Amino acid sequence: MTRQPRNTKLKFWPLAVKRRTRTRKAPRQARHKRNAFSARLTIDVTRDLRARIKITAFERGVTVAYMLRLLLLKAFPRTKGGRR
Repeated sequence: MTRQPRNTKLKFWPLAVKRRTRTRKAPRQARHKRNAFSARLTIDVTRDLRARIKITAFERGVTVAYMLRLLLLKAFPRTKGGRR
């Protein structure tokens, strides 16, 4: 499908174009869930390990972030009484 050149003289865009280009706001639940994981963690991994992680996550049908969160929660369980 080829794009037609934009007509910059148009005062109003057709409704169909407005619907396709409008940005949607995230629903309240998605915004709340996103804020639940506000800390970032950066690690260096080899290309091979990164590929294996991504393939495993794809095979399990989850995101890489979700899979790594579960792995970290298993390795570092919450303790009674708060922090160690």
